[in-house]
Amino acid sequence: MEVNRLTIEEKAAAYHRQGFNCAQSVLCACGEYTGLDEETALAISGGFGGGLRCGEICGAVSGAVMAVGLCCRYSNAQDAETKAKIAALSRYLTSCFRSEFGAVRCAEVIKDKSSCDRYIRYMAALAQKTIQEKL
Repeated sequence: MEVNRLTIEEKAAAYHRQGFNCAQSVLCACGEYTGLDEETALAISGGFGGGLRCGEICGAVSGAVMAVGLCCRYSNAQDAETKAKIAALSRYLTSCFRSEFGAVRCAEVIKDKSSCDRYIRYMAALAQKTIQEKL
């Protein structure tokens, strides 16, 4: 299958199958929106898998928040409007994930040893939808 014909969920799952963590998989799958090259996206998100490598916030959630943040650039401390917007979008992403899976902490979400594939696919699609509809 041609890579650019894959859905964002398929792209994210393919990154994960290659051995990349959940955050890397989601952030890289969103590359067409973020403008980040693959190498930079992989490097930036490398430490976010496994809930920051300590079981905290799910890497798929972190990757989605990073992707949305790159599309809603809060880079000026005086820009209160964008600061409020990215805060609301981050809360939206975490709230949706929590509603769907019961928690946002990696250790809680995967306590049943389930595959992360469904979390990665869900957050990649949610990041895409958020970028397309809310920005």
